[in-house]
Amino acid sequence: MDNKYKFVEFLGLRFNVANDLSVLVSAVLVFILVFALSRKVTMRPGKAQNVLEWMIDFTNSIVKSAMPDGSGKQFNLYAFVLFLFIFVSNQLGLFFQVKVGGFTYVKSPTSNPLITMGLATVSLLLSHYYAVKKFGFGGYLSNYARPVKFLLPINLLEEFTNFLTLSLRLYGNIFAGEVLLALIGTVAKSLGAVTFVAAMPLAMVWQGFSVFIGAIQAYVFTTLSMVYISRKMEQE
Repeated sequence: MDNKYKFVEFLGLRFNVANDLSVLVSAVLVFILVFALSRKVTMRPGKAQNVLEWMIDFTNSIVKSAMPDGSGKQFNLYAFVLFLFIFVSNQLGLFFQVKVGGFTYVKSPTSNPLITMGLATVSLLLSHYYAVKKFGFGGYLSNYARPVKFLLPINLLEEFTNFLTLSLRLYGNIFAGEVLLALIGTVAKSLGAVTFVAAMPLAMVWQGFSVFIGAIQAYVFTTLSMVYISRKMEQE
């Protein structure tokens, strides 16, 4: 995709306007969704409350599967927000893109590796924080030499590979989906009405498939985040 982006300088830092706006739009959409579903919470739930409770149960089950002993209840809210934010972010560019003057301002934020790396960093930092909190700094460091000391280099390398796989898997899937949709759009406009009519069913099918992929990637990212946190809170 030949997207062009605006950049702004602030306090010596360079910001991609499209990334910042897209993250903000996704966060606002998540807030609106949860607010709308939770406006009338009653003992006898209606359709909206049932949907919200189903989503909460779904993300709670992700946490429980990673930490079945019940220690993961403190991460239920994090898993819920993480899943919804990534799901909405994955879908944003499929249905809503803003381009003005040749510059992209709103797209799927997860189609940029810096965003997915930021999300992965938050999850992994949480895993290290709770490991230090549970075992102390000395116990946390000693876990890298378990079960035997010569595995120390491999355990350290695993931290780096976990970061890369968690972030780049999400980025690669969402970016590839948007690239293919852009290619289908280019083909649709290449020879006028004939290619447009021929490409429309393909675009609709791929867009539906991309929604499914976006949901799966949100689930995978949330699940792996919980798995990494649970592993840090266990000793070999």
